Amino acid sequence: MAGAEKLTISLSHDLARETKRQAKAEGKSVSAVVQDALRQARARRLWDEFKDIQSYWSKVVRDKGILTEEDLERYLER
Repeated sequence: MAGAEKLTISLSHDLARETKRQAKAEGKSVSAVVQDALRQARARRLWDEFKDIQSYWSKVVRDKGILTEEDLERYLER
């Protein structure tokens, strides 16, 4: 694995057992299972951040009365 960094982590016995079970069931290494979980967590966090930003700006434009593209064009022409 090019560019990989070896880390040591501690897991509860239950979580370690489940991680090993999942790795075996999927034919992956424990490292691959942990990497997949971290990638999924990052993707979920980024998606949640995107939705929060989108909600914020949707509220801002609604508060300004911008509901359509035409409303936006009129607002930007000011």
